[in-house]
Amino acid sequence: MLFQKFAGNPVLGPEAFPSDIMYVFNPGAIRCNGEYLLVADAATAATPIVFWIARSRDGIHFTPDPEPIADWPAPAAGPENCIYDPRITFIDGEYILMYASQAEGRGVRTGVVRTKDFRRFTRIEQAETGRNNRNSVLFPEKINGRYVRFDRPMGDDELEPSDMCISYSDDLSNWYGSKVLMTPRPGCWDSHKIGGGAVPIRTSEGWLEIYHGVDLTCNGYIYRLGVMLLDLDDPSRIIARGGMPVLWPDRPYEMQGRVPNVTFGCNALLESDGTVRIYYGAADTCIGLATAKLDDLIAACHRGNPVAETFFFGKKQENSIETLELATL
Repeated sequence: MLFQKFAGNPVLGPEAFPSDIMYVFNPGAIRCNGEYLLVADAATAATPIVFWIARSRDGIHFTPDPEPIADWPAPAAGPENCIYDPRITFIDGEYILMYASQAEGRGVRTGVVRTKDFRRFTRIEQAETGRNNRNSVLFPEKINGRYVRFDRPMGDDELEPSDMCISYSDDLSNWYGSKVLMTPRPGCWDSHKIGGGAVPIRTSEGWLEIYHGVDLTCNGYIYRLGVMLLDLDDPSRIIARGGMPVLWPDRPYEMQGRVPNVTFGCNALLESDGTVRIYYGAADTCIGLATAKLDDLIAACHRGNPVAETFFFGKKQENSIETLELATL
């Protein structure tokens, strides 16, 4: 496993919150005003999820705010009955949060809010598409004058296979030019559903994206994290997609919980020493910390999956990345 899990995991669990919080998971994460800040999914005993901020000076010991985010702005279409899985992007001097916004009779859509201090939030209304969408992740800079995001338009059945898409906008409200970026790979760890995870990291070799992949087994789903590189000027072009996952569930707190066998990432923070840290949701129950070197993650994008190559092609290929990309066509 490329990511090294913190020995003191989980770094944040429901016991740190008031008694009516049963599970805490899938946080957005950012560094803000000298502290690490998590915007976590907090599930109450009544089932709905609220966003709750936890703060830390050292990135290990987190203290939740006394209450969840207050005065969360409701969309014009009506109140939300569930919100979850935020991704936080700092761009143009403010923080943009993209998250899954669910409402009765409307399904799930991408919700977008902006803030400068994580105390006051303003909604950016989204043009209605009539289609479910989630796992939206905003790039940290405009590309060719446009905002760019990952998303995952989907049907009414959340269990059906899903592709990972890329879309563009001039105003953060109206999105266009959506196209499929990447599809699940039959027989691999990301064979059923894939979607954006962390806010992409700009590197000299391309945009590094840590995404999630889902494999359907006889006993349910397994959620793992993988990596890919995208062209800096045209992020719809995949340079390389790693063949093996870089993080997967293998600890009790990841394999047992509200949703078993889940490691789910909504963030990736690059430190000054080249370390990438992620705060990931474990079994939709608690939050773990894992770290890896940026150079190792980039290298992992160029490594294939010999087991899958042997299964599908009969022998290990010389160019494993090219072979795996052919398997997705």
